[in-house]
Parts: sequence; structure tokens; C-alpha cells
Amino acid sequence: MNDSKLQDHPTHVRWHIMGLLTFVSMLTYLDRLNLSIAGKYIQDQYSFNTQTMGWILSAFLLGYAIFQIPGGWAVDRFGPRKILTFAISWWSVTTALTAVAPRLPLVGLLGAAWSFAIVRFFIGLGESCVSPNASKVVAAWMGEKRTGIGSSFHVLGNGLGGVVTPVFIAAIMVRWGWQTSFYACSVLGIVTAIIWFIYVRDVPQQHPRVNEEELAFIQPRETPANFALVSPRRRTPWLKMLSRGSVWGLMLGYFCQGYPVHFFHLWFFIYLVRVRGLSVTQGSFWDSAPYVAIALLSPLGGWFSDFAVRHWNKRRGRHSAVWVGMGLSALLLWTGGNVKNTTVSILILATAAGFNMFATPTFWAACVDLTRVHPGSLSGLMNTFGNLGGWLSPIITAYTATKFGWSKAIDLAAIVTLGSGLLFSFVRADLPLEEAIVSDLSHSPAVAHHVVHGAVQGEG
Repeated sequence: MNDSKLQDHPTHVRWHIMGLLTFVSMLTYLDRLNLSIAGKYIQDQYSFNTQTMGWILSAFLLGYAIFQIPGGWAVDRFGPRKILTFAISWWSVTTALTAVAPRLPLVGLLGAAWSFAIVRFFIGLGESCVSPNASKVVAAWMGEKRTGIGSSFHVLGNGLGGVVTPVFIAAIMVRWGWQTSFYACSVLGIVTAIIWFIYVRDVPQQHPRVNEEELAFIQPRETPANFALVSPRRRTPWLKMLSRGSVWGLMLGYFCQGYPVHFFHLWFFIYLVRVRGLSVTQGSFWDSAPYVAIALLSPLGGWFSDFAVRHWNKRRGRHSAVWVGMGLSALLLWTGGNVKNTTVSILILATAAGFNMFATPTFWAACVDLTRVHPGSLSGLMNTFGNLGGWLSPIITAYTATKFGWSKAIDLAAIVTLGSGLLFSFVRADLPLEEAIVSDLSHSPAVAHHVVHGAVQGEG
């Protein structure tokens, strides 16, 4: 770092990076939720029944879940700057294809429903890289003491995207048709990919606008080695990860987290219009309510998680944040799904979504706690399970609602939410994978030294 960069106060590039990461997360939800808003028009136009629409909506989540692990591996190897630029461009192009899905050659072979489903699968493939990238960015740019609040920026973007999407998509659909809404999302994505590539760097040391004071703020000299700088040539210890009870608690807990939250992503608008009897305009307004709650409560959850860690320790601190969030979310889901008054029900259910995302930053923070060397790979593994739960959510919700009623479908989501908090109890955020790796190598001090030294210097 040049002497000319020395200043009395740290620069603020880390916050610019977090702001841009928040916008990218907003964009993912814009492109994820647009079909659920346009779904009513598409259902009417192509005579899709509820279960067919459920399969179309879940196709995105299947692609999203399957490619989480490759996406996490890729960001650990090549860095978030290149990988996310490619990913945003990919899903932006395929989002535009949604508008022409009924006219693709696939329709003649498989039908319109399969054509929509396949396009959505490829959008999910592109967006699968975002969450693992977010963990890698947080690990590099926010430091060990701010992992919870850093992880909340990604979740905050989800909430803000959910607030904006219904109004944005509904306004375009009413004036220019549902196809135009997908073209608009595509253009916005291409512009974002260009900005991300120009401004972002993989680690603070590479960014020309970061001064020494900001580097010291991100990584104080007395802290352990910055594992976020580990060489991309290091192999991901998949077997080591899968042998840890913490990793299984993380994965299964996030599987249960993904199930209820995707009720809000994929069914809530249709629930409001078809079950609660709201108009499309009213539904698009109230569909934003869960995301307002998410935008308010996710940063609070990230802050609370870091505060609890400082007050107690990493194990008790992370547990308390998830227990509070998931416990309250389950209670509110159960209550809101059985309230007769529509307005009261919507507000309670929206708050339930907010408390789900109060807990969610802690899941992502735990990925960084458990491994600062491979946070992308671990978060991709975790998010695979989360989105497998999300993939099942629209299918099981449609089946349960059809057979037993919507209140029972929401009750089931409440039970699964409670399971998420209980499963997280097995996560030991105070026992990182790196300690186990170094412990295993302790019989060979030279090799152990090479592992730690390589993490700092970027050696293979």
C-alpha cells in the first residue's frame, strides 16, 4: 500500500461493497418473484391449474438448489468479482427468455408449461452463485467481529427486493403487459453486472481506493490470519465438512428455514388474491408487507447476533439469535394462518416472515465462523439444502392447501419453522473447521505451518 494512501480516517469502500451486494440481492428477488406476480395472468392465459403453476414456480428452486455447491466452489476458486459478473449476466439473459417461453421450440415438443419450467430452471442456475458469493464477500470485507451484520446486507437486499418487486412488476404489467416486465428486469441486470465488474475487488488489499486505516479496521493486526485470502488452489475439504455435526445442523436447519420462507416468495400473492379475496392492485400492495418486515428485522437480527456473541460467546450468541427468530416466526405463522380478519392476518404473517429473516443472517454468519478458508463452498452446501426445502415448499403447499385448506398449509410451515431453530442447536460456531485441519496436521509442524502460512500469503 502506497504512503499516499495513508490518511487519518479509514475509507468507506467496504460499505460501498456492502451496498452494491445489497442491490444485487434485490435484483435476485426481482427476477425470482416476477413470475409469482405475473403468475395470475399466465395461469389465466394458458389455463394452468394450481398444481401445474406450483411445478413451474418450483423449477427455479430446483436449478437454484442443484448448482449451489458448484457456485460455492467456483467463488472460492475464482473470486466473487468474476463469478458474480458472469452469473448476473446469465440470469438476466434467461429472464428475458421468460417473456418468449411460450414461443420457444420447446413448446412444440413439451408444451407451454414445460417451456416455462425449463427457462425458470436456468434462471435458478444463474442465481445460485449469489449467496455463496455473498459469504465470500462478507468474509473478506467485514472482518470477524462484524460477520452477523455483514451477512444481514445480503438478507436486507432480499427484503428490499420483495418490497419493490410487486409494485414494479404490477405497474409494468398493467401498462405494457407481463412480457415487458421480464425485459425490464433483464436490462437492469446487465447494467448491474457491468457496475459490479468495474468497481468490486475480491479482497480489500486489491482495491485501489482502500487505505491502510480501512484495512486495519477490517482486519486488526492482532487478529488471526485472514483466511479470506487463501489460495484458490486449495482443495475444498468436503469430507471434513460432512463429517462435522455442526455442518449437518446447519444444512438441515436451513432446509427447514427455506420451506416456510418460500411460501411468501411464491404463494403469498396468489394466496391474497384467490383465498383472501383481494384485487390484483390490493394484492400487489399487501404482497410487499412481508418484505418490509424482512427489511426491518434482518439487519436487527444481524446486529443482535454479533451483540450476543460479544455478550456471551459464538456458540450461545449464534444459538440465541436463531432461537428468537425462528421461535417467534413459528408462533406468528400459526396465529396468522388462522385469523379470520384479512388485514390482521396479513400483518401477523408478514411479521412471521420478518422474524424468519431475523434469524437468517446468523446461518450465513455461521458459515464464515466455521470456515474463513472456504465460506463459499460451505454456504453453497448449506443453501443447497435451504433451496431443496424451498423447492418442495410450493409443491407441498399446493397439495396441502388443496386437500386440507390453506390454514393447514400454513400450520405445516409453522411446524417446519420450529424445526429449523431446533436443528441449529447442533451448530458449534465456536469450533471452526480450520482448527480441526491444523489439529489433524499437528503431527507434522512443517505441514501445519505451510497450511496457515499459505492462507495468509495465498500459496497453493
